[in-house]
Amino acid sequence: MFTGIIEDLGKVTNLKEDLNNLHITIRSNFVSDLKVDQSVSHNGVCLTVVSKNQDEYTVTAINETINKTNFNKLKINDIVNLERGMKLGERLDGHIVQGHVDQTAVCINIHEEKGSWVFTFRYDASLNNITIEKGSITINGVSLTVINSEINTFSVAIIPYTYDNTNFNQLSVGSEVNLEFDVLGKYVKRLLEITNKNN
Repeated sequence: MFTGIIEDLGKVTNLKEDLNNLHITIRSNFVSDLKVDQSVSHNGVCLTVVSKNQDEYTVTAINETINKTNFNKLKINDIVNLERGMKLGERLDGHIVQGHVDQTAVCINIHEEKGSWVFTFRYDASLNNITIEKGSITINGVSLTVINSEINTFSVAIIPYTYDNTNFNQLSVGSEVNLEFDVLGKYVKRLLEITNKNN
């Protein structure tokens, strides 16, 4: 479980294909605090640490993860947003994030607004995920608030701190990002679907 508050920016130092799996090696500032079997969010994808050394660690993504996320475009030297699992008793500064990416979206517009940025994304609405105005969304692991919610597009406002301390500063029009929709909204939506089906 995560909060969507990014702890560190990691650099991809190695990618190794192994049958349908992809072993991803990351350089990070908190490697010394990690242990094997620990969960870490990478651009919003929860992956397990399988090995580590002094300043790098490795995680493994299976085929389903690669196909559902922007990991199929991952390259050496890419910068990824990192967050370790939340601790019980800590403040929940973002929102409840599972690290289970629902689908990807494409950045279609970036607009600077006197000290902040508005990023607009388009996603495939046929997968039945939805956003709501002022609702929560996770983009590349970052907990954000939705504005301008439409059927298959939405925007988020990015303050300078978030821009400087996440990989939002690496995004451009056409960039693909990972989306995790709000888990509470997903449960409500599913309950309504079941109710409507039974009526």
